[in-house]
Amino acid sequence: MNISVIKKTILVVNASLLFFGCGSTKDSNSDNVNSENELNANNNTYIISTKFGDMTIKLFDETPLHRDNFKKLVADSFYDGTLFHRIIDGFMIQGGDPTSKNAKPGQQLGMGNIKYTIPAEFNPNLIHKKGALAAARQSDAVNPQKESSGCQFYIVDGTKVTEKALQSLSMRKDAMKKRALGSKVLNDPDNYQLKNNFFRVRQLGLKDSINYYGTIIQTKIDSLFSGNEFKYSPDQIALYDSIGGTPSLDMDYTVFGEVIEGLNIIDSISTLQKDNMNRPYDDVKMTIRKL
Repeated sequence: MNISVIKKTILVVNASLLFFGCGSTKDSNSDNVNSENELNANNNTYIISTKFGDMTIKLFDETPLHRDNFKKLVADSFYDGTLFHRIIDGFMIQGGDPTSKNAKPGQQLGMGNIKYTIPAEFNPNLIHKKGALAAARQSDAVNPQKESSGCQFYIVDGTKVTEKALQSLSMRKDAMKKRALGSKVLNDPDNYQLKNNFFRVRQLGLKDSINYYGTIIQTKIDSLFSGNEFKYSPDQIALYDSIGGTPSLDMDYTVFGEVIEGLNIIDSISTLQKDNMNRPYDDVKMTIRKL
């Protein structure tokens, strides 16, 4: 999801979170708790309207930064008149580019944004199943913290994925994590001498010494990695096998909501004819309102 993002402190979002976090706690009986839960559920429900019909989405409380940012943008009518400007059948439909409003036919889209990013809010319980609402972002090369675009989002289309394929994917993700931890270990100031010794014996081609220092480094990596293995629950495996999704994006892009009604609208949009930039020839405008 390569998107040009201009970084800026998200003071407005943080201030909003502070406000939401200061609600009254005087009443703690079950009736009040249930009423509050119902109110929160309603507050998190929105309608995305298109010419193909409506999608009802629910925002997740587990991702408060993304939730509150989306709410603010909807309240400001930010998304109204924007397009689903990028579609890939079996993958996702993407929108939220402010420059897509009144865009000319054939105009390249996807580079527009607002002047802040949002810190990643990864949660292993929130996966890229079909209908997942997630934040687009720049690539890891320029965005190693995996911060989200302030406005662009995508809705997962995806394909069905078997348990065996998920296991293979989990192993690849774990291997990538370990490689990243290797750099972390070697760049730790406490391991300065270990790093120097390792590179020195490697340069000299001293195999026994390479194995010796390599084992020490691997032990440190394993210690940091322990307990962080990427695993899918039985329910998640069943979801990917039944309705599908794009698990390759899990824990790399922030999922902050889901479509709870109108999944068929995703199919109607994702299968449209499009140009070589994956923009539909037939514009698909959206409006978003609170339910």
